[in-house]
Amino acid sequence: MGPKFTTLLMGQGLPKMMSRVLTCLYTTDAGSLTASELVRHLQVSPASVSKAVAFLESQGLIRRERDEGRRERYAVDDDVFYQSMIASARSSAQLAETARQGVGVLGPDTPAATRLENIARFVDFVAESLIRAAEQAREVLHTKPETTSGGTGDRA
Repeated sequence: MGPKFTTLLMGQGLPKMMSRVLTCLYTTDAGSLTASELVRHLQVSPASVSKAVAFLESQGLIRRERDEGRRERYAVDDDVFYQSMIASARSSAQLAETARQGVGVLGPDTPAATRLENIARFVDFVAESLIRAAEQAREVLHTKPETTSGGTGDRA
């Protein structure tokens, strides 16, 4: 599961080490690990883990917390995944706004401005749809799937 999930994340544009760290966090039962645990699991340097978690945290893909021993832990949970989807949609909305600024620069009656306005409208529609879908489906992240006799999750 691990290498396949890592490859999938890389295909989505996430750098390799960030993908490995995220996979490690998502596939651990606790959903959180310390930096030293990540170093041990991934067999990489502390600097590699530090760089990866800083990037993932800046993207809203993981969060930092303190455990009872006051050690920093890096965590993923259901809400982090939801927040990541919302942040992605908002980033797309910024793309639409920038395209609309380009319309103003190019003049509204040019073919390039028409192209940019169409891009903006498309991105707005997709981003709004993504936000709406994420909000409607958010409860799915907080429910335990029923299992069938084969042990796989049953999607209703």
